[in-house]
Amino acid sequence: MRNLFFATLIAVALAGCQTTPTEDNAAPVEDKSATASQSGAATSGASGSGVSGSSTSGGANPLRDPSNILSKRSVYFDFDSYVVRDEFKPLVEAHAKYLQSNRNARMTIQGNADERGSHEYNLALGQRRADAVKRMMTLIGATDGQVETVSFGKEKPRNQGHDEVAWAENRRDDMVYAGE
Repeated sequence: MRNLFFATLIAVALAGCQTTPTEDNAAPVEDKSATASQSGAATSGASGSGVSGSSTSGGANPLRDPSNILSKRSVYFDFDSYVVRDEFKPLVEAHAKYLQSNRNARMTIQGNADERGSHEYNLALGQRRADAVKRMMTLIGATDGQVETVSFGKEKPRNQGHDEVAWAENRRDDMVYAGE
Protein backbone atom coordinates (compact mmCIF):
# COMPACT_ATOMS: atom_id res chain seq x y z
CA MET A 1 0.00 0.00 0.00
CA ARG A 2 2.86 2.33 0.85
CA ASN A 3 4.53 1.66 -2.54
CA LEU A 4 1.27 2.45 -4.35
CA PHE A 5 1.02 5.76 -2.47
CA PHE A 6 4.58 6.76 -3.44
CA ALA A 7 4.07 5.70 -7.06
CA THR A 8 0.92 7.82 -7.24
CA LEU A 9 2.70 10.76 -5.60
CA ILE A 10 5.56 10.57 -8.11
CA ALA A 11 3.14 10.31 -11.05
CA VAL A 12 1.24 13.39 -9.86
CA ALA A 13 4.47 15.33 -9.39
CA LEU A 14 5.69 14.44 -12.88
CA ALA A 15 2.35 15.31 -14.42
CA GLY A 16 2.54 18.71 -12.77
CA CYS A 17 5.95 19.33 -14.36
CA GLN A 18 4.88 18.86 -17.95
CA THR A 19 4.15 21.89 -20.11
CA THR A 20 0.55 22.47 -21.01
CA PRO A 21 -0.71 24.92 -23.62
CA THR A 22 -2.45 27.98 -22.30
CA GLU A 23 -5.96 28.88 -23.37
CA ASP A 24 -6.14 32.14 -25.29
CA ASN A 25 -9.62 32.85 -26.55
CA ALA A 26 -8.83 36.26 -28.01
CA ALA A 27 -6.95 35.46 -31.21
CA PRO A 28 -4.84 38.40 -32.38
CA VAL A 29 -6.35 39.50 -35.68
CA GLU A 30 -6.95 42.89 -37.19
CA ASP A 31 -10.47 44.06 -37.99
CA LYS A 32 -10.27 45.01 -41.66
CA SER A 33 -14.01 44.85 -42.29
CA ALA A 34 -14.09 48.35 -43.78
CA THR A 35 -11.56 47.62 -46.53
CA ALA A 36 -12.07 45.37 -49.52
CA SER A 37 -8.40 44.63 -50.12
CA GLN A 38 -4.95 45.41 -48.84
CA SER A 39 -2.30 46.88 -51.06
CA GLY A 40 1.13 45.37 -50.74
CA ALA A 41 -0.08 42.05 -49.34
CA ALA A 42 0.46 39.15 -51.71
CA THR A 43 -0.88 35.65 -51.74
CA SER A 44 -0.05 33.31 -54.54
CA GLY A 45 -2.94 33.67 -56.93
CA ALA A 46 -4.51 36.48 -54.91
CA SER A 47 -6.10 38.55 -57.60
CA GLY A 48 -9.30 39.41 -55.75
CA SER A 49 -11.39 38.49 -58.76
CA GLY A 50 -14.95 37.31 -58.47
CA VAL A 51 -15.32 37.13 -54.71
CA SER A 52 -18.53 39.07 -54.32
CA GLY A 53 -20.95 36.69 -56.01
CA SER A 54 -21.62 33.00 -56.07
CA SER A 55 -20.48 32.64 -59.65
CA THR A 56 -18.22 34.27 -62.20
CA SER A 57 -18.98 34.86 -65.84
CA GLY A 58 -20.50 31.85 -67.51
CA GLY A 59 -21.86 30.42 -64.26
CA ALA A 60 -18.56 28.79 -63.27
CA ASN A 61 -18.00 28.01 -59.61
CA PRO A 62 -15.50 30.59 -58.26
CA LEU A 63 -14.38 28.09 -55.62
CA ARG A 64 -13.00 25.84 -58.38
CA ASP A 65 -11.73 28.51 -60.78
CA PRO A 66 -7.89 28.39 -60.58
CA SER A 67 -7.67 32.06 -61.58
CA ASN A 68 -9.89 33.07 -58.63
CA ILE A 69 -8.47 33.68 -55.16
CA LEU A 70 -11.27 31.50 -53.74
CA SER A 71 -9.62 28.40 -55.23
CA LYS A 72 -6.77 28.90 -52.76
CA ARG A 73 -7.65 27.17 -49.48
CA SER A 74 -4.58 27.17 -47.21
CA VAL A 75 -3.30 29.76 -44.74
CA TYR A 76 0.25 29.18 -43.49
CA PHE A 77 1.64 30.19 -40.10
CA ASP A 78 5.01 30.93 -38.55
CA PHE A 79 6.55 28.51 -36.06
CA ASP A 80 4.62 28.32 -32.78
CA SER A 81 2.24 31.09 -33.92
CA TYR A 82 -1.43 31.46 -34.67
CA VAL A 83 -1.29 35.03 -35.99
CA VAL A 84 -2.60 35.28 -39.56
CA ARG A 85 0.31 36.53 -41.65
CA ASP A 86 -0.26 39.68 -43.73
CA GLU A 87 0.25 37.80 -46.99
CA PHE A 88 -2.78 35.56 -46.22
CA LYS A 89 -5.20 38.23 -45.02
CA PRO A 90 -6.56 38.92 -48.54
CA LEU A 91 -7.27 35.19 -48.92
CA VAL A 92 -9.16 35.01 -45.62
CA GLU A 93 -11.00 38.21 -46.48
CA ALA A 94 -12.06 36.86 -49.89
CA HIS A 95 -13.48 33.68 -48.34
CA ALA A 96 -15.26 35.72 -45.66
CA LYS A 97 -16.87 37.93 -48.31
CA TYR A 98 -17.89 34.84 -50.29
CA LEU A 99 -19.58 33.43 -47.19
CA GLN A 100 -21.19 36.79 -46.50
CA SER A 101 -22.78 36.88 -49.96
CA ASN A 102 -23.63 33.15 -49.95
CA ARG A 103 -25.40 32.62 -46.62
CA ASN A 104 -26.12 28.95 -47.37
CA ALA A 105 -22.42 28.15 -47.81
CA ARG A 106 -20.67 26.35 -44.94
CA MET A 107 -17.01 25.65 -44.34
CA THR A 108 -14.74 23.86 -41.92
CA ILE A 109 -11.35 25.31 -41.07
CA GLN A 110 -8.90 22.50 -40.32
CA GLY A 111 -6.03 23.61 -38.09
CA ASN A 112 -2.69 21.81 -38.44
CA ALA A 113 0.74 21.91 -36.85
CA ASP A 114 4.16 20.52 -37.66
CA GLU A 115 5.54 17.43 -35.94
CA ARG A 116 7.49 19.30 -33.27
CA GLY A 117 5.84 19.50 -29.87
CA SER A 118 3.62 17.13 -27.94
CA HIS A 119 0.38 15.70 -29.29
CA GLU A 120 -1.67 17.83 -26.88
CA TYR A 121 0.24 21.03 -27.60
CA ASN A 122 -0.13 20.62 -31.37
CA LEU A 123 -3.86 19.93 -31.08
CA ALA A 124 -4.27 23.13 -29.06
CA LEU A 125 -2.10 25.13 -31.49
CA GLY A 126 -4.03 23.83 -34.50
CA GLN A 127 -7.28 24.83 -32.78
CA ARG A 128 -5.98 28.34 -32.03
CA ARG A 129 -4.94 28.70 -35.68
CA ALA A 130 -8.37 27.62 -36.94
CA ASP A 131 -10.11 29.88 -34.41
CA ALA A 132 -7.95 32.88 -35.46
CA VAL A 133 -9.01 32.51 -39.10
CA LYS A 134 -12.66 32.00 -38.09
CA ARG A 135 -12.59 35.11 -35.92
CA MET A 136 -11.14 37.15 -38.77
CA MET A 137 -13.87 35.84 -41.11
CA THR A 138 -16.68 36.66 -38.69
CA LEU A 139 -15.31 40.17 -38.19
CA ILE A 140 -15.47 40.68 -41.96
CA GLY A 141 -19.02 39.37 -42.38
CA ALA A 142 -19.30 35.58 -42.31
CA THR A 143 -21.68 34.27 -39.67
CA ASP A 144 -20.56 32.11 -36.78
CA GLY A 145 -22.82 29.30 -37.99
CA GLN A 146 -21.19 29.21 -41.42
CA VAL A 147 -17.72 28.37 -40.12
CA GLU A 148 -16.73 25.37 -38.01
CA THR A 149 -13.24 24.72 -36.71
CA VAL A 150 -11.38 21.51 -36.00
CA SER A 151 -7.77 20.73 -35.12
CA PHE A 152 -5.81 17.83 -36.49
CA GLY A 153 -2.62 18.87 -34.70
CA LYS A 154 0.28 17.04 -36.32
CA GLU A 155 -1.82 14.08 -37.49
CA LYS A 156 -2.42 15.17 -41.11
CA PRO A 157 0.86 16.50 -42.50
CA ARG A 158 0.91 17.76 -46.08
CA ASN A 159 4.65 17.06 -46.34
CA GLN A 160 6.05 13.91 -44.71
CA GLY A 161 9.60 15.34 -44.45
CA HIS A 162 11.43 16.19 -41.25
CA ASP A 163 13.01 19.56 -42.10
CA GLU A 164 12.04 23.23 -42.11
CA VAL A 165 10.56 23.06 -45.62
CA ALA A 166 8.23 20.23 -44.58
CA TRP A 167 7.37 21.84 -41.26
CA ALA A 168 6.49 25.14 -42.99
CA GLU A 169 4.04 23.29 -45.27
CA ASN A 170 2.44 21.55 -42.29
CA ARG A 171 1.85 24.72 -40.20
CA ARG A 172 -1.43 25.62 -41.87
CA ASP A 173 -5.18 25.95 -41.86
CA ASP A 174 -7.14 24.33 -44.69
CA MET A 175 -10.57 25.70 -45.63
CA VAL A 176 -12.98 22.99 -46.78
CA TYR A 177 -16.44 23.91 -48.03
CA ALA A 178 -19.36 21.59 -47.27
CA GLY A 179 -20.19 19.36 -50.22
CA GLU A 180 -16.67 19.33 -51.63
